[in-house]
Amino acid sequence: MWAVFAVLSAVFAALTSILAKVGISGVNSNLATAVRTGVVLVMAWAMVFLTHTQSGFPDISRKSWIFLILSGLATGASWLCYYKALQIGEASKVVPIDKMSVVLTLVLAFVFLREEFTVKSLVGCLLIGAGTLFMVL
Repeated sequence: MWAVFAVLSAVFAALTSILAKVGISGVNSNLATAVRTGVVLVMAWAMVFLTHTQSGFPDISRKSWIFLILSGLATGASWLCYYKALQIGEASKVVPIDKMSVVLTLVLAFVFLREEFTVKSLVGCLLIGAGTLFMVL
């Protein structure tokens, strides 16, 4: 089931880029990011209440709070930079560079989470990196 959600994530991420590129025309990128974030906030809390998972709120550990907050800050910084790049650059070049996060995630998962880094992972990282360079040059 995770693969279905991963594919849906990719589809929605692609739509996000195209819709955002059109939507930020004539709008300050920071304001556009705030509008998008507000919509995401409402949607996320709606899902919490629709699935009746709000009762788990008090059970979130201090460690989880810290890392969720840090993750939120990283997401915010990513979105602000992404929208600014998308506003001043071509989507066909901004998006591949943004997706270099795949390579960075694999490396960080290996270093900090001690996840396995195989020859297949290395080849995949090299291909993604080379493909990104090929697309933006």
